[in-house]
Amino acid sequence: MRLKQTLGSLYFLYFGVLGIYLPFFNLYCYRLGFSGFEIGTLSALRTLTTAIFPLIWGAMADRFSMRRPIFILCHFVSTFIWAFYLVTAEFWPMLAITAFYGIFYAPLISFLESFSMDLLDKEKNRYGSLRAWGSISFIIMVTGVGQAIDLFSVEIIIPLILAGSLLQSILAVKVPKAAKPGGLDFSAGARFLLDKRVVIFLAAAFLMLASHGTYYGFFSIHLENMGFSGTFTGFAWALAVLAEIIVMVYSKPIFQKFSHEKVLIISFAAAGLRWLVLAGAGTAWLILLTQPLHAFSYGAFHVASILYIDALTPAAAKTLGQAVNNAVTYGLGIMVGFFVNGYFFEIIGAKSLFTASGVMAITGGLLLLMETAARNRKIS
Repeated sequence: MRLKQTLGSLYFLYFGVLGIYLPFFNLYCYRLGFSGFEIGTLSALRTLTTAIFPLIWGAMADRFSMRRPIFILCHFVSTFIWAFYLVTAEFWPMLAITAFYGIFYAPLISFLESFSMDLLDKEKNRYGSLRAWGSISFIIMVTGVGQAIDLFSVEIIIPLILAGSLLQSILAVKVPKAAKPGGLDFSAGARFLLDKRVVIFLAAAFLMLASHGTYYGFFSIHLENMGFSGTFTGFAWALAVLAEIIVMVYSKPIFQKFSHEKVLIISFAAAGLRWLVLAGAGTAWLILLTQPLHAFSYGAFHVASILYIDALTPAAAKTLGQAVNNAVTYGLGIMVGFFVNGYFFEIIGAKSLFTASGVMAITGGLLLLMETAARNRKIS
């Protein structure tokens, strides 16, 4: 029970910090006068490190049974590096800080997912209710910080993230030592990476997260350019996460009734619909109407992907399995989404980018649907 409380608290803090960073860090850079390309480059660099370094840290953790020490080290070092954002507002120094911060920030969530899968064991369908603590924290932060920005300044996000990261680091020390498994079986890891189902899923998931690049990178800026306040922006993000929480809390009965593949395919369709509608949304009510689709485009998709990868991963490579999933999706996928959106934002605008995102999500869903249908035909 103590371990479950610790993990729930770590989710709460991790996504609380993310609830400050994700909606408002790019807005902070925009207020500093950075161009769309510079904002996209910063976001892409951070996610590039998220694509590469979870694999390195994950392989080390499985090979030498060092998941907990690496988890603690990366928390404290990344917190220390984040503090340097307090002393500069120039692009090139911030680019360097982003690179070094990302190296140590990269493995935190994939390691936390691995700890959770170990804890839940045969009750992995309950993962969503544990992960929901992160979404609750996210919704509190996007709402509260959005209002605080209207009252004070967007600059408050830098010390707020530093404080949250420090609390997160202190709590990471309380994760107890797990029984040491055998070292990483590299042949098992290689078989996992070359499995056709894994490859196709990762390709589809890459498209899904790349399609989120417009939303995560430029949704807040898009709303500001349309004349909406920081309070409205925070509320819009919060509404999306509220829908996400509902799905996560009730994820156990969902996955008892539906297969991972069915939930994933529905999530792709919901994401495609969401981005296409948002591309044409010009009023507050229509923008807010798209936000509950986050329950599927992120909430259901995230839970299903964690469970799906865990089911496909051999026991000797569990940390690596979650690291690969995180690297390809929240690393490489988001990186490409940020970079492409940063380049084209000032050329074609957010509405055209949301249209492209919708097509991308639908393409990923069709890819997974065709693989699932072909496998079912082969079995029958």
